[in-house]
Amino acid sequence: MTSSRQAVQRRSAWRVCVTTCRDPGSGSVWALGLPGPRSGSMRGRLLRAWREGAAAARGKPPWRVLFFGTDDFAAESLRALEAAREPREEPLIDRLEVVTLPSPLPRGLPVKNCAKQFQLPTHDWPDTGPSGQFDVGVVASFGRLLSEDLILQFPYGVLNVHPSYLPRWRGPAPIIHAVLHGDTVTGVTIMQIKPKRFDVGPIIKQEKYAVPSQCTAKELEAILSKLGANMLISVLKNLPESLKNKREQPNEGVTFAPKVTIAMSCIKWEEQTPEQILRLQRAIGATFPLQTLWMGNTVKLRDFVEVHNIRSFADQLLNEHGIVPGSVLYLKSSQTLVVCCKEGWVGVKTVILKKKLTAADFYNGYLHPWLQQNSKTLHRDCRFHTLKLTTVKETERKGNGGAQYKTKSA
Repeated sequence: MTSSRQAVQRRSAWRVCVTTCRDPGSGSVWALGLPGPRSGSMRGRLLRAWREGAAAARGKPPWRVLFFGTDDFAAESLRALEAAREPREEPLIDRLEVVTLPSPLPRGLPVKNCAKQFQLPTHDWPDTGPSGQFDVGVVASFGRLLSEDLILQFPYGVLNVHPSYLPRWRGPAPIIHAVLHGDTVTGVTIMQIKPKRFDVGPIIKQEKYAVPSQCTAKELEAILSKLGANMLISVLKNLPESLKNKREQPNEGVTFAPKVTIAMSCIKWEEQTPEQILRLQRAIGATFPLQTLWMGNTVKLRDFVEVHNIRSFADQLLNEHGIVPGSVLYLKSSQTLVVCCKEGWVGVKTVILKKKLTAADFYNGYLHPWLQQNSKTLHRDCRFHTLKLTTVKETERKGNGGAQYKTKSA
């Protein structure tokens, strides 16, 4: 009786589970006997040993690829991978599946739509499909950390197509921050994913790109997405050699590109220069139109332009009417609203206040009538005010479906 009970206890203590693995060279399936949850370190060592052995067994294409992505930048890399599956003498890809994020948007995410177009098997995160059946993972604009266990399922690890010249602009919004900060040079980096932290892995391939003057974030994204897709295919053509030559990122020059929020769209007339406002528009205007306050109402501003040769006119008004940051003038000659900000003026061609208005419409319907009724009032009262957004929790607490605003006194 005693020996029988001891045998049961020994079996319960080990709780061996079986994991099936496919040899990337021969395609044969074999099993790893892995101790259960009580022996996580041994499980990791065995998986690493399998990964190293499997990688050595398959030294050239075609690869089986699991792709992780969401947006337009990522979709360009997915299209390149799909094109590499086309029948040829030496195919690069022979299996391609996609992992993306669930989306509440009716039109869906670009990567999901692209996968549907190509009839690729698609999995909604955190589902990643069958384990141990891919040679390499590829990530582009995915926005989720991959666990160490998931990374170890790929004999060649997981590659990341990142739209910056790392280590500058680690994080989820590198293109926007490059434009926002006036970078003249950016680039694309193919790096290897590490668990627990974003964008810190070793560099496999890297190319610089000169940012065109007046380039918007959307325009730069389209350029870098094509560059990144071409670089990815180049790496996959000679993957073992590329990984052998990888290098760690330098410790110097690290910057971070945090997620963009709608609060960034509020223009700070007292703090931002004309160049900073124009860069803000090019960086986020397509996603979040820049906002301000006019007589207590929220307005959105579009079609910003540089303003030249109004300093003498503005200086005269400054002396006569007390112009301050946010003060609005109308230049009839160019049909442009010009707004005073830190160290200068910025031009605006379009205002959205209940409906879309040209600068002339805004002047005739709002600015000119106000000036006629308040002719003795200082011009400083006829101005845009800096808009400050409350938090979502504050909005919900007030029971209003829209965002709550308050002015920041100048």
